[in-house]
Formats: sequence, structure tokens, C-alpha cells
Amino acid sequence: MNNRIYAIGDIHGCFRAIKDLIENKIQLSKEDKLIFLGDYIDRGPDSKKVLDHIIDLQNKDYDIVTLCGNHESMLLNAYTNKTEIYKWLLNGGSETLKSLNIDSLEKLAPKYIYFFSNLKPYYELDNFLFVHAGFNDNIENPFSDNYTMLWRSKKQYYNPLLIDKTIIHGHSPVPIAVTQNQVLNNSNVINLDGGCVYTKANYGKLIALEIKTRTILVVE
Repeated sequence: MNNRIYAIGDIHGCFRAIKDLIENKIQLSKEDKLIFLGDYIDRGPDSKKVLDHIIDLQNKDYDIVTLCGNHESMLLNAYTNKTEIYKWLLNGGSETLKSLNIDSLEKLAPKYIYFFSNLKPYYELDNFLFVHAGFNDNIENPFSDNYTMLWRSKKQYYNPLLIDKTIIHGHSPVPIAVTQNQVLNNSNVINLDGGCVYTKANYGKLIALEIKTRTILVVE
């Protein structure tokens, strides 16, 4: 099917999973759109390979939308403010440095700085809103609160700008059954974070959703 639109949840350095998902499950073509919901890096072993893979797709003119996750935000904060480094390292940043084969963010290659600096806070397409975490329901313009888009998610929204939208997000790991139930019940909020980087029961899954057909694809 042409012009498929896939949203993909948190990757966290799980390169084999994202490669398998894109190449074998989705079988990506240039007619498709991929919307990444953020958190490409940290905790998992292969952040560099994940970044290189996505940048390569962008360079080959695939239709790729990359949102900012809280982990990318922490890296950028640490890059510009040394007092923020410990917080990032505590949240999996050390695995990212190891993957990049550097011992300091000062040695981060320009192509990665460019990638991180150009991530979007959210993305709107037709009746869908894509965001890493969620929106601030309590202010007039929910799109003005970047912190909430990175860190806070909700199961339901009442803001007039959000109430008729389907919000697709990641950030908070859930068992695959939760995502399946949300899709099956036509929920206005769908969580695609399958806890790819975690080995505990019910997690360890990278999830993609084709939004037109509401087809879920999963890689263990």
C-alpha cells in the first residue's frame, strides 16, 4: 500500500530492533512517511547505530519526521551546560558516550549536534498529533509548553485544541496489550512505548503503528 504513515515509539539504542522493524516488518519505501516519537538514544547499547540509520534515511530522501524526546533534550542541555551532564549520565547517557566512542560531549560530531538541534517538539497531520510525551491541558495554547511535550503524558485531554485529535505518544513504557486495547477501542490517546530497552516481562518491544489502517507492528 502506498503512502503509509507509521509512528514509531522509543528506541533507546536498540539498533537491531529498529533495523528489523523498518527493513523487514514495514519494508519501507519512499512513498511512506515515518514519524519517530523521540528517545533514540541512552540506556541501550547502540545509540550511534540508531542515529546513523535515521540520518542515512534522511540523507536518502525518505520521508522522515523526527520528534525530540526527553533524552535528546537532556543531551542538548548537557552539551550547552556542564551542570546538566550528571543528570544525563544518570539517565543512560554513559551508554550513549560509549556507543559514540567518546568520553565527553565536547567531542560529539557536528552531524549529531545538527540532528539533535533540529528535532521537532510535536507534529500535526490531519486529525493526528504526534508528541514524545503529552500536552499541557491546562493552558490556552498546549503547544507552547515544551517541558510537558517531553516529560508528561495523560490518558485523556479536554483542551479545545486537543479534544478532537488522536494523540500518539511514547515516553512511558506500557505492555503491548495496553497499546493494542487503545487501538482496538479507538482511543484518542495511543501510547507506542513498548519498553524496547527493558528485559522485564511484558516489555522489550519496539512498536510501530500505521495510522490509516491502525495496524500494529511489533519487534521483540
